Amino acid sequence: MSYDFDLFVIGAGSGGIATARRAAEYGAKVGVAEYDRLGGTCVNRGCIPKKLMVYASHFPELFTDAEGYGWSAVKSQLDWPKMMTAVNGEVTRLNGIYQRMLDNSKVELLEGRGKFIDNHTIQVGDRTVTADKILIAVGGVPVRPDIPGIEHAIVSDDIFDLQTQPKKMVILGAGYIGSEFACIMNGLGTEVVQIIRPEMILRGFDADLRSAIQTGMIEHGVKIINNSSDLSIEKTETGVSVTVTTKDGKSTIFADAVSLAALGRKPNTADLGLENVDVKTHHGAILVDGNSRTNVENIYSVGDCTDNIQLTPVAINEGRAFADTVFGNKPRVMNYADIPTAIFTTPEAATVGLTEEEARELHGDAIKIYKSSFRPMYYVLPAKQEKTLMKLVVDTNTDRVLGAHMVGDHAAEIIQGVAIAVKMGATKANFDATVGIHPSSAEEFVTMR
Repeated sequence: MSYDFDLFVIGAGSGGIATARRAAEYGAKVGVAEYDRLGGTCVNRGCIPKKLMVYASHFPELFTDAEGYGWSAVKSQLDWPKMMTAVNGEVTRLNGIYQRMLDNSKVELLEGRGKFIDNHTIQVGDRTVTADKILIAVGGVPVRPDIPGIEHAIVSDDIFDLQTQPKKMVILGAGYIGSEFACIMNGLGTEVVQIIRPEMILRGFDADLRSAIQTGMIEHGVKIINNSSDLSIEKTETGVSVTVTTKDGKSTIFADAVSLAALGRKPNTADLGLENVDVKTHHGAILVDGNSRTNVENIYSVGDCTDNIQLTPVAINEGRAFADTVFGNKPRVMNYADIPTAIFTTPEAATVGLTEEEARELHGDAIKIYKSSFRPMYYVLPAKQEKTLMKLVVDTNTDRVLGAHMVGDHAAEIIQGVAIAVKMGATKANFDATVGIHPSSAEEFVTMR
């Protein structure tokens, strides 16, 4: 049977575009449907604009640090509209780059949300197209939980559209999105209260890492209310009020402008017509096998809309592995072991491999922990008590380093290099045999005893 496309991709985020371009390189005729800006969450409402705001939030600390090195005091204030115009301008620039990449790859872009008619037919606006293979790469969307008054809160996506800087913000959520935005807004000069249900932020990460980040955030000025329950939000004349119950009783926090809801994301799979093709899902997430294939033979899915790890580089790798296998005659599968990740809080953190808790569950008493907490040289002259934490999780039966964790400046940059060693199965002896770069914080990873 003849089809309009060899591959049709629903969703032009990082995973969808990477897949489309790789398949086109192999000679496939490829089409992509997208109803929003190109680049998906990462480019438009996540990684890129968020990291630019992280950079902006660090300057007040840098100004004061400089005084310890002999520089005169700096008096400066944030021009919020100027910053946001610059951030959104960079997003627009990247949108154009993605469009040129699709054009150069001869991938046809159809504007609109793709919807399944049958296993090989997609409706995009008023156009119907057919394809041999179909890839779903629609990403995720923020969750609005069932909290009284949640309609008065913005979600994480909305922060990039704020016209003025809030003087005080209440952030709901203990995950990395809520924690990162708490640090960003605090660094930019907004008074921040973060309300979390558990004792500590960042469930699922190493306990020492979680504790070090939370302590650092509090020391930098973020007020964290933990062990919370019974949240409710009300609109006031000047903003919003958030009422919360903790072990100390009920309290109400007033914010002058907004309350940022950062309570997770869910797969963006509604209104795709999945019921027309019987693609199986679980809580909205598309179920796939190791080859990113759904239960329907010619339909595949990658990225945040699946039940796998929700990270942009993972979506890109999944998509390219699919294209290599199906269109490039280079079969390979995505390996989900030892994927490094970072949390761009203040202090910054990064991790690769197993947490101490995961390692002990698998290997019991064979696990040995190497840990170091110290003040980096940079903070000596500014007379600040900033601490860096480094931690290695080692299996004494094999001497293999199963996990590496860090909290401190440049954690993401340092762990990216360490991740190569962990991925290759490096032992503690390999780390010990590596000469450190002195003086640097990173050398601590090869000098811990």
